This record gives sequence, structure tokens and C-alpha cells, in this order.
Amino acid sequence: MNGGPSVELRRSRGARVLALACVLGGVLLLVYPSDRALLRTIVAVGAIALGAVALVSAMRPFRFGIHADGLSIRRPGLRREIRWAEVDTLVLDEPPRRDGYATPPRLLLVPVQSVPRELVTARHPIDGRPAIELLVLDQVREQPEQVAAALTRHAGDRFLDLLALRRAAFAVPDLSVGLRGYQMDRVDRLIRRGQDALMSGDAATRQAARGEIERATAAGLPIAQRGYNTYQADAVLDALVAALADHQSTDRESAP
Repeated sequence: MNGGPSVELRRSRGARVLALACVLGGVLLLVYPSDRALLRTIVAVGAIALGAVALVSAMRPFRFGIHADGLSIRRPGLRREIRWAEVDTLVLDEPPRRDGYATPPRLLLVPVQSVPRELVTARHPIDGRPAIELLVLDQVREQPEQVAAALTRHAGDRFLDLLALRRAAFAVPDLSVGLRGYQMDRVDRLIRRGQDALMSGDAATRQAARGEIERATAAGLPIAQRGYNTYQADAVLDALVAALADHQSTDRESAP
């Protein structure tokens, strides 16, 4: 396995800050005079309780180490050493956007041995194999690129960086959101479909994705009260269709 220094990921401060804000906000509500004392007290106690629970969770022991022998993990719900010989695949993936907002990337493990059903918390995003979610990256301070670099050094070809592969296949610009735009989830699904087809290396898959996008745009994408700017989304989908077509042309030219 590749060498290099071990990497210890550091827990994000965000959860602690939010928890403390809830507690302090609740305390301020209790001491701040108000005519609606009962309602204020209920809201304050709820905020303090929520903040206290979140703070206890944020203070639990946390360790995520990446080193030459494998992974050292200590977090709520998972506490063990995972040697590289136990790992079939590690996947850094980003779930589809939700209402136009990016969801935090996550690190998934497909072990060499089959995963017991009660431990399955995810699926391999390409082939659907049962997987275990090791880490959601908003839990740590390091950027996805830093985590990917450490895994590339130590896990070698066991590591699959889908974030980088998707960007390399087709980089998607940020789309403006406003009133009366295209339904965001629908556009995001089409973009993800095209990116995955470009990554696949399979001509039939790219052709199928291109056809799906063309049919969807020809029929007219659904309009939502709040959605993506239609001109920008049309330009991105047109560019994606062109990229899928270019790859198909290259396949034909390189065929014997």
C-alpha cells in the first residue's frame, strides 16, 4: 500500500456552535420580559433541550484516521479499526441535490466480506452493492479534496473518487434560482444521469442518457414556483447532450 504521513480528520465545529446557540437563545428567552410568558417559556425550554441534546452528541468521542494500515474510526455508531485487506472499495460520493441545494459528500465502504443486513446504511452508487456509510464530510473540517488525497495515498486503487470523476466528465456551473423556473429536482436528475453516463465508458449507456435528456427537454421541463433559471438550465443541458454526442462520435471513429 502507498505510504505517506497518517491523516487525522478533525471534527467540524459547526454542530457545537449551533448547539450552543440554541441553548443561549433559550436562556435569553427565559430572562427576556414578554407578555406571552407561557409561550415564551415553552419555546425557551424546547430550544434549551434541543441544544443540550445536540451538544452532548457533538461532545462524544470522535476519531477518523487514515493511515498506512487502514482506517481508525471512533464515532457514534461505529468504533473499530478497519485494515485495508478488509476493504473492497471506498467511494467518495455526493448524493443528488435536494431542492437545488448540494448535500454533503459521504464516504462509503464496501467490505470484502458481505455486509450483514442490519449494518447496511447505503448502496454503492454505481453497482448498487450493499455498503456502510463511514462518514458524512460536513462532520469534519477538512475539504473533500483533502480527504480524497489522503485516501488516494493510503488506499490506492481501492478508493473511488466519484466527486472528481463527475467533475472531470462534465463540470456543472451554479444555476441561478428564481421564481417560475424549471423544477430543480428534475434538472438535477437529468444532469446526474448524463454525468454518470459519461463516466461509464459505455456507448449504449451514453446514447440512452442522451435520448432521455433530449426527450425531456423536447416535451418541456416542468415549471415550479421556485426553480432554476430556464435559459441557464437549457444551456447546461444542451452542453451535456453535446458532450454525450461527442463521446459517441469518438467511439465510432476509434472502432476497428
